[in-house]
Amino acid sequence: MSDAASALDINEAFRSGGRATAFLDQINKACIVMLHETGIVPRHHATRIAAGIARVIEDMRAEALSSGVPRRSADYLDYEPRLTAVVGPDASRLHSGRSRQDIASTIARMNLRDGLTQEIDALIGARDTALALAAQHTETLIPAYTHGVQAQPTTFAHYLLALVSALARETQRLREAYARVNLNPLGTAALATSSFPIDRKRLEALLGFEGLLENAYDANHLAPVDSALDVAGALSIAAVQIGQFAQDLHTQYADTQPWFLLATGELTGVSSIMPQKRNPAALEQLRAQSSILLGELHTVFLISHNNRTGMFDYRMYDPVPCGRPLQVFKLLRQVLGGIVVNKERALVEVRADYSTTTEIADALMQRADVPFRIGHHFASQLTDFGRSRQLKLADIPYGEAQRIYQTMTQQPLPLDEAAFREVISAEYMVFGRKGIGGPQLSEVQRMLAAERASAAADRVWLEQRTAHLAQADAALAQSFAALAQSA
Repeated sequence: MSDAASALDINEAFRSGGRATAFLDQINKACIVMLHETGIVPRHHATRIAAGIARVIEDMRAEALSSGVPRRSADYLDYEPRLTAVVGPDASRLHSGRSRQDIASTIARMNLRDGLTQEIDALIGARDTALALAAQHTETLIPAYTHGVQAQPTTFAHYLLALVSALARETQRLREAYARVNLNPLGTAALATSSFPIDRKRLEALLGFEGLLENAYDANHLAPVDSALDVAGALSIAAVQIGQFAQDLHTQYADTQPWFLLATGELTGVSSIMPQKRNPAALEQLRAQSSILLGELHTVFLISHNNRTGMFDYRMYDPVPCGRPLQVFKLLRQVLGGIVVNKERALVEVRADYSTTTEIADALMQRADVPFRIGHHFASQLTDFGRSRQLKLADIPYGEAQRIYQTMTQQPLPLDEAAFREVISAEYMVFGRKGIGGPQLSEVQRMLAAERASAAADRVWLEQRTAHLAQADAALAQSFAALAQSA
């Protein structure tokens, strides 16, 4: 393996499995800068400690590169002996006014916010893909289901916009969680601060936080729990919703002629024994990974449940790992990008059932002032008649419809044949909707525009948060380098 490739592998290991150690480095840098600026650590000590921190970071990176094993421990008690070996006993001045408690709380929050930025980015990407697909199917009529039974027709765009709306709410939940997560606990020490005049606002700025967790007891012993649960709860909802979508799509594979499936290729697989079978491998993985994710997120709740404050159980550096959520969100985007809709087959499916009979009752009330329940009863009897004779709704003779209505009401059917044929068509029912949020073209186009604007606004928010963190990193790097280089 080349040195360049090795470096890339090590950097990836630091990013994924060893992020906590990188965050500890940032915390140490910020602390020595703040301790110097407040005068808690005199300049001649602070410069030597800063130079020592830089040396330890480089030494550990070199060790990881040569061994192929990334640095893992973010425990300050493992770190301080290395710093002491470089700086001497004065290295322990770095720990003035702080504890492993507030260090751990800070690492956990940095991990959570890093995961949130990645998860939000992946969710926006999935929304973009779904919106692009929806724009292609604003007039594609499909059957929709309730209780697992065909209920009414809609459009594929309308269905996809429902999924996009759910993902948009999920993005909003994660954004709200980010605002509560990105608060600084550092400087609170174990639970009651310390006698050192620690400048917590300066630490907040250097580490990219956007506010303080003010109560020191809360910062280290209550907030770490509810912040992790905040994120886990939001991601749990996403896991359930994505699992529902996967089931909607997978149900079609029981039909010999699905109208809604994945394109053949990398998202599907061929049976090892049955050459005709095309197994929706990516879809099965999406459902399975969503379920596994839900289980892992429930574990976050169980670890915190029935526990005293200050216990070890919930004090993980990475309380809600983002690897699985990212896998699920990225797979969702792949599946959305691989969907194929057979428009003709979908329309045949719609016309094969009686899902437009609701419109008969509506039309009778709108056009002839027939009470809805009477029209509903007529449509139900019409359905029973047609199904008992294996007729599609459009194939029922108009004379039979007249007879059934006359028998039921002792009145003539107040719809002529042209009107009757019109109101039982799927096109009339779907594109004649009037309500906000319906599948009619005007509403679908409006919702498409609104969801595009929502996704764009979320993208701007993410770019602003990312820029804020980058600016904080740059400011920290500059202040730390100036201190270390003056040693």
